[in-house]
Amino acid sequence: MKKEILVAISVAGVLFGLSVSLAAQEKLSLAQCREMALKYNKDMAAANKQTEAARLMSLSYKANFFPNFTANGTGIYSTADGSLGVPGGNLPVFLPNPATGELVSSGFAYFPGLNLDYKVGTVYSGGIQVEQPLYMGGKIRAAYKMSLLGKEMAHLNEALTTSEVILNTDKAYVQLVKAKEMRKVAEKYHNLLTELFKNVKSAHRHGIKPQNDVLKVQVKLNESELSLRRADNALRLAGMNLCHYIGRPLTAQIDISDDFPEVEQEWKVQVSDITARPEYGILNKQIAIAEQEVKLNRSELLPRIGVRGSYDYLHGLEVNDETLMKKGAFSVFLNVSVPLFHFGERTNKVKSARVKLEQARLEQENANEKMLLELMQAANNLDEARLETELSERSLEQAEENMKVSGKQYEVGLETLSDYLEAQVLWQQAYQTKVDAHFQLYVNYVAYLKAAGQLQ
Repeated sequence: MKKEILVAISVAGVLFGLSVSLAAQEKLSLAQCREMALKYNKDMAAANKQTEAARLMSLSYKANFFPNFTANGTGIYSTADGSLGVPGGNLPVFLPNPATGELVSSGFAYFPGLNLDYKVGTVYSGGIQVEQPLYMGGKIRAAYKMSLLGKEMAHLNEALTTSEVILNTDKAYVQLVKAKEMRKVAEKYHNLLTELFKNVKSAHRHGIKPQNDVLKVQVKLNESELSLRRADNALRLAGMNLCHYIGRPLTAQIDISDDFPEVEQEWKVQVSDITARPEYGILNKQIAIAEQEVKLNRSELLPRIGVRGSYDYLHGLEVNDETLMKKGAFSVFLNVSVPLFHFGERTNKVKSARVKLEQARLEQENANEKMLLELMQAANNLDEARLETELSERSLEQAEENMKVSGKQYEVGLETLSDYLEAQVLWQQAYQTKVDAHFQLYVNYVAYLKAAGQLQ
C-alpha cells in the first residue's frame, strides 16, 4: 500500500512538473516574432533616432527663411574723469556793411569762459535687433531642400532596416522550425533502429541471426544516438538565436509552430523592377542631394542682400554732473555683398560639386545593375528551391516505400540486414533533405521579397 502511494505521488509530481514546463513556454507566431524584433532590435532603434534627427534638422534649416531676433546689452564702469576748460576774454564782433556787405568790426563782446568736468562712471547700453535675409544666392533654399532630402533618406533607411530585421527574424524563426523537424527525424530514425535492435538481438538469442547482425545494428544505433544529441543541441541553439533577434533572454523558454510558414505558390516572379527597394530610393535621394550641393556652392558666387533693423538705448557719461546720453533710437541697415574675385576658390568648389554629382550618378548606375543581378539570382534561387521541395517530397515517399519493402523482404529472408539498414539510412537522408528543402524554400522566398522591395 505504501509503495502504491509513493508511485502515485511520483507520477503526480512528474505530471505537475511537465505542466509547469509547458506553461512556462511561450507559443509565438511568425507575426509576433516580427513585431517583437522590430520593437526591440537595436538597429531599428538607431534608424528611428536617425529619422528623428533628420526631421529636427529640416526644421532647423527651415527657420533660416524667417527673421532672426536678438537682444544684447553692454555695461561698463570706469573711474576715469577729467575736465576741459575754455578761457574767457573779449571776443571781436563783426557786422556786415549794409552798402557793401563786408564785415566791419563793431567792437568787442566779453566771453566769461567755460569749464567742462566729465567722468565715465557707469555706462550701459541695450537693444533688440532683427535680421532678415532677402537674397542669399539660393543658399538657404538649397540647404533646406538638402535637409528635406536627408529626412526622406532617413525614412527610406528605416524601411531598409525594417526589411533586414524581418529577413533575419524570419530566418531565425524557420531555423528553429527546421531544428524541431530535424529532431523529429533523428528521433524517428533512432526508434526504428531501437526496434530493429530488439528484434535482431532476440533473433540472435534464439539462434536465428548471427552476432555480426547484432553488432551492425548496434553501430547504427550508436550513430543515431549521436545524431539525436546533435539535433538537441541544434534545437537549443536555434531557440537562443531566435530569442536574440526578438529581444528575449537567451535562456527564455519559447515555442513556435511545427510547420514552416506558407509560401505563395502562385506568386508572380519579376526580375526587372527594383524601384520598390529602399536602396533604389536612397540612391535617387543621394543624386538629388548632390544636385543641391552644386546650387549651394554656386550661391557663393552670387550677390547677397540682407536687411537689419534695431532699437538701441544708451545711458551714461556725465558732464558737469549731468548725464550726457540717456535715450533710445531706431536704425535700419541694408547690406549688399557682391563677390568679385577669390582666386578661383569658390569657382573650383562649384566644379568639384559637379564632379561629385557625376560620380554619384555613376555609382547609382553601378548599384542599380547589382540590385538587378541580385533580384535575378534571388528569383533563380526561389525557382530552384521550389523544384527541390517537390523532388524531396517525391524522394521521401519513394524512400519510405523502399524502406517498407526492404523491411518485409528482410523479415522473410530475401534481403540482408545491410540492405535493410541502407534503406533506413536512405529514408533518413530523404527526410532530412525534405526538411532542409522546405527551410531553404522559405529563406529564398523572403530573400526574393527583399530583393524585389516587397518584404514588409
